[in-house]
Amino acid sequence: MATILETAADAGCFGTLLAAVDAAGLRNALEGTGPFTVLAPVDAAFAALPPSTVQTLVDNPPQLARILKYHVVSGARLQEELIRQPAWDSLEGAPIPIRCHEPFEVKNATVINANIVCDNGVVHVIDRVLLPG
Repeated sequence: MATILETAADAGCFGTLLAAVDAAGLRNALEGTGPFTVLAPVDAAFAALPPSTVQTLVDNPPQLARILKYHVVSGARLQEELIRQPAWDSLEGAPIPIRCHEPFEVKNATVINANIVCDNGVVHVIDRVLLPG
């Protein structure tokens, strides 16, 4: 079985996320044993952000790292577990609201592919970039 980052690379639709992980200096952490639950935005989710937002994040690695950590929950959490409570604390520290009904949503994003089990956690593919606050 592959790690979270290997799975993302093999999928072919997370190039921007992987580049952001590298730019923020989080690759080693996400290649660790975890386990982690990653809410992974597809490339189209990053493309939908205003260009000024993307540039601000690229120019500010600590802010980029904060945003990326908001997409990660400690532990390997399948959808069935996530929907049991209304919010989960992200590694960034802020809670991520969970919609416990169909469609399965996290904050303002729809989960388009859930429960991708990896060596060091679980990936849930989402259609938007999550921003804390």
